[in-house]
Amino acid sequence: MAFKKMVLGTLVVLGVAGVGAWFSLDKETRGLLATVPTNRDLLFWTQAQRDAAFRALDRLPFLAKSRVVQAGGTPSALPAGAPLKLTSDVDAYMAGQRSAALLVLQDGKLRLERYGLGFDAAGRWTSFSVAKSFTSTLVGAAVKDGFIKSLDDKVSLYIPDLKGSAYDAVSVRQLLTMTSGVKWNEDYSDPQSDVAKFNNHKPEEGVDALVSYMRNLPRDVPAGTRWLYSTGETNLVGTLVQQATGKPLATYLAEKVWGPAGMEQQGTWILSKTGQEIGGCCIQASPRDYARMGQFILSGAMAGGKSIVPDGWWVDATTKRTDIGQPGRGYGYQWWTYDDGSFSARGIFGQGIFIDPKRKLVIVSNANWAGGARDLEASNAREAFYREVQKAVDDEGAAPGK
Repeated sequence: MAFKKMVLGTLVVLGVAGVGAWFSLDKETRGLLATVPTNRDLLFWTQAQRDAAFRALDRLPFLAKSRVVQAGGTPSALPAGAPLKLTSDVDAYMAGQRSAALLVLQDGKLRLERYGLGFDAAGRWTSFSVAKSFTSTLVGAAVKDGFIKSLDDKVSLYIPDLKGSAYDAVSVRQLLTMTSGVKWNEDYSDPQSDVAKFNNHKPEEGVDALVSYMRNLPRDVPAGTRWLYSTGETNLVGTLVQQATGKPLATYLAEKVWGPAGMEQQGTWILSKTGQEIGGCCIQASPRDYARMGQFILSGAMAGGKSIVPDGWWVDATTKRTDIGQPGRGYGYQWWTYDDGSFSARGIFGQGIFIDPKRKLVIVSNANWAGGARDLEASNAREAFYREVQKAVDDEGAAPGK
């Protein structure tokens, strides 16, 4: 995502009028002002800049505009459970992850809740690509509500400006599973990759900025024949939901998830340069509300006694729909899947929601990995932690069949 280039001295002079005003700001905003990035591209910010920004991206409108996701009425309960008996040193694990929050919810009870990096339960942490799984859930809601007639409909039926492009041959289902066959480069370390360039694209007059960029991409292979990770395509999913429902994504998310799930705090959703929520990125929420999202899904995403998604949606969305070249893994409808029936939402710097229906388990991770977007060591450590928590639950006799 792109942010306006600002010079720190000018920012302080214009944005903070005097010492009194400085100290009237919350600690997250002060931290961001003290380390405000001058680089346009978040992928190339320093670790200290990310530490400050990930908890405050929605605080300064000149840095990034956002739309509020309104909370409902009474928050859903997250009662404390018995401490989980783990063999590893959780503090050491969190230090290695550069973890801001780590929560384990099992059978609806909080069995582990720890914070780091000066963060706490009252704050909001940005989700990055965890938002993809929220956007996917809104597709299910839009199908249930009749705004999207079929996942086999062509994408261009809902985004007419894609007609005549490579996406004219792509179905909604193929967009959800990232099997469009359209050429895309998601290399976070390459300033010339599509994921870096599309934020700076100058749109054609009268065309949404994202759609303007995506409709000029060439076809690489036939649709449905290859999986290729593409944030641009999830952004298109968000645009599709917006155009199908006629509602901003933040409004639809509040209606379908934030209210029914009983979120405690309002969330925010970062907007693109053309004023639309970015479907593939950047919902800000509290750690406990990320846990509530996981519990909401475990409980069938019920609102008023009925699920917000069609019958069978979760089976299709959270099991392998396409192979990703990793043993025991796959990709569903914007969810990363495991062959044991668990699944996860993942963000590039260590954000995550891991869900294991068999063990009624939700693990929330908010982090800023030291190695950045592709920290293999941190990623492997987190996978090992997931396995350790599963084993701890099994050892208690809480696993199925025990």
